[in-house]
Amino acid sequence: MNLDFKAILTVTFTLFAIIDIVGSIPILLSVKEKTGGIRAFRVTLISGILMALFLFLGNSILNVLGLDVRSFAVGGSIVIFILGLEMVLGIEFFKSDEDARASTLVPLAFPLIAGSGTLTTIMSLKANYNETTILIGIFINLVFIYIVIKSLKGVQKILGKGGLSAVRKFFGVILLAIAVKIFAANAPGLLQHP
Repeated sequence: MNLDFKAILTVTFTLFAIIDIVGSIPILLSVKEKTGGIRAFRVTLISGILMALFLFLGNSILNVLGLDVRSFAVGGSIVIFILGLEMVLGIEFFKSDEDARASTLVPLAFPLIAGSGTLTTIMSLKANYNETTILIGIFINLVFIYIVIKSLKGVQKILGKGGLSAVRKFFGVILLAIAVKIFAANAPGLLQHP
């Protein structure tokens, strides 16, 4: 089996930008302080299961709704574009549930890590990349997520408040570019249909 390393890199960075685990460190620290700890492996495992389920069953869900991958990719690219704007401009368009009293799996695995943005992105990526490439990208991100959760305070000290903000804005710009690419690749195909 030939692996396209450029495609794997693109998928990995796309998911890295949309999951934004580094930008989520303040939320993760807040949950950790309020709950007394985060089970890194459990959160990572459940996030991975959710992403894999959506990767493999996403098409079935779309078929039930009468949609195709191209339509979903265009819709997803708009969501990704808005998320990118959110990261660059520092404006919150999508309100997230930050109730730390609930199980850490609910606010962390879903919706923070494997939220609607991540699941939409996975479906959008399916229009341009094969499942193996996306699975490898998901796995690489899960490893990184696990490392970040396990070393929260160290990462915060290394990056500092300004560093976290810079990383968030940088990946926001990448997301905007990726959103435009996904939209451009899928919108013409939609417009040709009667």
